[in-house]
Amino acid sequence: MPVFSREFGVDLGTLNAVVAEGNQILIQVPSVVAIIPEERKMVEWGQAAKDMMGRVPDNIQVLRPLQNGVIADYEVTEALLRVMLERVSGMTLFFRPRIMLTVPYGITSVETRAVHEAGLGAGSREVYLIQAPLAAALGVDLPISTPTGNMIICLGGGTAQAGVLAMNNIVTAETSRAGGLRMDEAIISYVRKKFGVIIGQPTAEQVKLRIGAAVPQEQVQSVEVQGQDQVTGLPRPISLTTDDVVDALQEPLAEVVNTARRVLEKTPPELISDIIDRGVALCGGGALMRGIDKYLTKALGIPAYLVDNPNTCTAEGAARAIGMREALRRSLVMV
Repeated sequence: MPVFSREFGVDLGTLNAVVAEGNQILIQVPSVVAIIPEERKMVEWGQAAKDMMGRVPDNIQVLRPLQNGVIADYEVTEALLRVMLERVSGMTLFFRPRIMLTVPYGITSVETRAVHEAGLGAGSREVYLIQAPLAAALGVDLPISTPTGNMIICLGGGTAQAGVLAMNNIVTAETSRAGGLRMDEAIISYVRKKFGVIIGQPTAEQVKLRIGAAVPQEQVQSVEVQGQDQVTGLPRPISLTTDDVVDALQEPLAEVVNTARRVLEKTPPELISDIIDRGVALCGGGALMRGIDKYLTKALGIPAYLVDNPNTCTAEGAARAIGMREALRRSLVMV
């Protein structure tokens, strides 16, 4: 492939950023940046910045420039995107890449324009935007070019998106904020209420990843974490079990179910029968939680299954979409 024709699919998520080219993942890092606020200067990004969360002096700020799938800090998002593109393409003035950026379903025109301008400001020659459910469906090879119905649920860090697709387009979809961070907050709240101990988001995330589950498990696991006693302010260790996490996550998981149900209620009956036959594809980091497929299968009455590449399918689909621009021109997000 000639240098001047490089085209990337970019999934800028709340928790992770992924860059794909063709079927290859080039970068997969946390969407975290460490900056010096007074100078607006980037100190670290990706995993190195995530390792600094909660451990830096006052003159350094560690932040997630994307919240709920949209840009919360434009300058920092642009800087993060620029350094990622430079890492994968070694951009020069003359050989700048084309990129396809994913955006959540239903974002506003102002939020859409911010993503587009960030892509151009990061040094891209051309920027296209695609809605995440459509990109994810392309990335997992769902037969969406046909008139049959396909459903996908994307459980990301900032949002949970459910969509029904046919004829290379989204028939109906919805986005809620019941993503991975919302689940972390639910664990933090549960620990504070039950044990009187305060834990941070990174600790809650580790608990979720290590022993988390959507339904009770036959083999109950436990993990000991250090927190801050709510009364004394002193460190106090507590032991959390899988059952604790299951209890803590019931509210955000119910929100995911309600989002999917609203989408199904708006779906034409002919497509519903297709979805019952094909099942519901689950993608995103949240889809890796133990028992989430069983939970959604029982709640929706439709078989749900985990795709092969849940963490990277959205970026892979965006990379595929950039080569299908003509076929998808009515489906891409207009700026």
